[in-house]
Amino acid sequence: MKLSGDLQAFATRIGHDFTRPELLVRAVTHSSVSTATRGDNQRLEFLGDRVLGLVMAEALFARDMGASEGQLAPRYNALVRKETCADVARDIDLGAVLKLGRSEQLSGGRRKEALLGDAMEAVIAAVYRDAGFETARRMILRLWGNRIDKVDDDARDAKTALQEWAQARGLPPPAYVETGRDGPDHAPQFRIEARLQTGETVTAKAGSKRAAEQAAAKSLLDRLDS
Repeated sequence: MKLSGDLQAFATRIGHDFTRPELLVRAVTHSSVSTATRGDNQRLEFLGDRVLGLVMAEALFARDMGASEGQLAPRYNALVRKETCADVARDIDLGAVLKLGRSEQLSGGRRKEALLGDAMEAVIAAVYRDAGFETARRMILRLWGNRIDKVDDDARDAKTALQEWAQARGLPPPAYVETGRDGPDHAPQFRIEARLQTGETVTAKAGSKRAAEQAAAKSLLDRLDS
């Protein structure tokens, strides 16, 4: 099997020459276009998530030998979460080579965070299956780059940090309310308001509800810390 021109260019971008090109084809095939004879990337995604996890755990362990488990865990979560995988996928223009069904294409599937994150994990698994752990490890560390060095000592997501702030003061958890939605159906922008019982509120906008909630929580934390 020979890779198409766009997939060969993608393989060059990630720095791997596939001996089994069908693995890369499977990795970029979404379930919306799979058939009985053409499988999708879900099984590879499952495997790639575990490979990525081991690489990041090992890298963080070696990077800071004095860090406790409590310090390492939030850093690890920040590096392997779907948003980070999607961010890396955008760096290598993974969305451009995804094989999607018509409905996914029309709904902006090439830009969807969850879809990009899943596909990134599938690509990791494809490299692992093609050439082994060490090759996959080198690719992951190269693609994640300085994200590992820049990960915050306390990399808890903003919603968790805000909830802990509230609990420490005897307050109920923050509330997140969708206050509006803009943009076309294939690329919506959600407006979310984060509210504390004290009356503090902040509104943020993002392409997914989860991202908007995180942005609102971070803005509220920044205001509380100022």
